[in-house]
Amino acid sequence: MPVDVQDPKTAYNAWHDRLAVDMDADSPWHRMVRRHLEPIRDVVGKRVLEIGCGRGGFACWLASQSLRPAGIIAADFSARAVEKGRAFALQHGLSGVTWEISDIQAIPHPEASFDTVISCETIEHVRDPRKALRELARVLKPGGRLLLTAPNYLGTFGLYRFYLRLRGRTYTEEDQPINNFLLLPLTMGWVRRSGLRVRTVDGVGHYLPCPGRRPIEMSIFDRPRIVMRWLALHSLIVAQKR
Repeated sequence: MPVDVQDPKTAYNAWHDRLAVDMDADSPWHRMVRRHLEPIRDVVGKRVLEIGCGRGGFACWLASQSLRPAGIIAADFSARAVEKGRAFALQHGLSGVTWEISDIQAIPHPEASFDTVISCETIEHVRDPRKALRELARVLKPGGRLLLTAPNYLGTFGLYRFYLRLRGRTYTEEDQPINNFLLLPLTMGWVRRSGLRVRTVDGVGHYLPCPGRRPIEMSIFDRPRIVMRWLALHSLIVAQKR
């Protein structure tokens, strides 16, 4: 059912209310973060912020590992998402996670509060992505790393969005109220201008959009990652604070 763009908080509460917690952290973007998260550098004994944690699946997965952070802050704009994450962690006996309701565009923590910051599929759904990135850089400690995932519309889904626009239709990701058009080079530029140094870029997910059907995944294009990551829908940027 379409959501009310004028009331994103209500929309996101309703959206999260109908979805389950993914403790396996098995989405394409979570798999990329897991691939690039370095236990010694990013996790063990570190203070970690996951902002835009949704229903808390990745935070719960991180808390369940033998090599765990000293503390995890799991924060989301949606009170319903945070409520579901907190209940799931309690049900499964997972400790070490502090749950917060907060906006990525105004993170309620002092400068240089976290060793590692993780943000998955969030900046495309806020009104000011550049402000959000400045906030991520602000709360990161010098030498700390940001692991950021966001869509990249340089590939087929960008063409699909253009096709919908020509038809007078609006593209949404499962009826989410804000769906910014991001391109990987543009996002990288924003990250650099926030004061961070880009260390690694990755990308997976090549699809053939089919109106009225689920897109067809073309996983064969995930294999030459060095080249095809620039056209993949799911992108990851690992950046370090100077």
